[in-house]
Amino acid sequence: MTTTTTILEAVGVPESVGRAIPDAATRETIGYAPIHTVADLDDAVAAARAAQPAWAALGHAERSRILNAIADDIEANSEELAVLLSREQGKPLNGPNARFEVGACALWTRTAADTPIEPEVVFEAGESRAEVHYDPLGVVGAIGPWNWPMMITVWQIAPSLRMGNTVVVKPSEYTPLSVLALAEIYNRHLPDGVLTVISGDREVGAAIAAHPDLDKIMFTGSTATGRRIVEASAGSLARLTLELGGNDAGIILPGTDIEAIAENLFWGIFINTGQTCAALKRLYVHDSQYEQVVEALAAMARTMPLGNGLDEGNVLGPLQNEKQFDIVSALVDDARENGARIVAGGSAAPEHGPLFYQTTVVADISDGARLVDEEQFGPVIPVIRYSDVDDAVRRANASTQGLGGSVWSQDVEAATAVARRVQAGTVWINQHGAINPHVPFGGIKASGYGQEFGVAGLKAVSAPKVIQR
Repeated sequence: MTTTTTILEAVGVPESVGRAIPDAATRETIGYAPIHTVADLDDAVAAARAAQPAWAALGHAERSRILNAIADDIEANSEELAVLLSREQGKPLNGPNARFEVGACALWTRTAADTPIEPEVVFEAGESRAEVHYDPLGVVGAIGPWNWPMMITVWQIAPSLRMGNTVVVKPSEYTPLSVLALAEIYNRHLPDGVLTVISGDREVGAAIAAHPDLDKIMFTGSTATGRRIVEASAGSLARLTLELGGNDAGIILPGTDIEAIAENLFWGIFINTGQTCAALKRLYVHDSQYEQVVEALAAMARTMPLGNGLDEGNVLGPLQNEKQFDIVSALVDDARENGARIVAGGSAAPEHGPLFYQTTVVADISDGARLVDEEQFGPVIPVIRYSDVDDAVRRANASTQGLGGSVWSQDVEAATAVARRVQAGTVWINQHGAINPHVPFGGIKASGYGQEFGVAGLKAVSAPKVIQR
């Protein structure tokens, strides 16, 4: 079995030519990532363009076989990949974190391989017949984030490869080693040029967005960057899938059994230490149960193990980088200074390391506060009172973003009726953020457009062709 050191040796570069990548928890250097340039990007795109016809010609069955072999290899190296991911990104090995993410990489790779996509007969009458076929687009440029670097990269590359495209990937500057390690596993099984990782800075990301020889761009990240990608891609008219920021609202309906939902509610908020686009970011609770919910969350926040991710007992980790730590700190400080009640946490936790922040529950806060209106992307939840369900829905929908939302109640029929009114790409009932590789996922409003996963995700990286007779 390949060891983590061997994977690092395979993907890293010497200090003299690379960029130091720190351990998220300790800030000690893990290794050195390549510093690729726009010229390297151009070479990668040219190689991908040259490799694409032969890759497409293999056909669905052979590409699916290769992807399943890749999934096997990910599983065979899962512990080493998880340790590297935990160190670079910060998420603990246990809980819904590093081992979970690596397992998801194998699962999403297999699902992309095994999901059938057949020509669709859309019209048939007598001798007339129209079918829709799905052909490769060509070359896909994928730009990934730092919060779930391996898993989201797989969301981008596995469907693209399955449909006969070739792919050039740019990981976040914060987490390149994890993506390089994942690609190293993939490339054991792929022909040259089919998948290339370009480990560069924002200049390289901007060049992907504007590249004239890319047929599709997939991006997960901030809304501001997504808008720049839309503008930059206008010249090439590359197809776009954009999974952008979220400020997901949850609504707890009156009469809900709080004890029954507490664990799902906590992890809907604090999965990956809150650093998840589709985590629950604002929680609306009826007056009748407000204090009960606040205290239930605070009790879990005070006792949930926080610390270095390599410690098997921890399930919450650090903020991944200094910029995000500063954002979280500023939002909590602003809430405190404007009269909000800090029920749990509320400050840094330097005893664990430089970028650790206490798991924080904030009460007596409302819409208009920065912590409510802005995406915190960290281990903090503002809990907001409401007295009328219609008003709670209105406030939940007031955000410019619309990635996810949730409704909580044992009355599933009532919860479903409210969920139909919440403006989001996905609305969960009695859970938040749960994803399924067969179920389409994507946002609305300023949270982006385009869907991933399942048949919808395969179609999104394909060129539909109508054959009519």
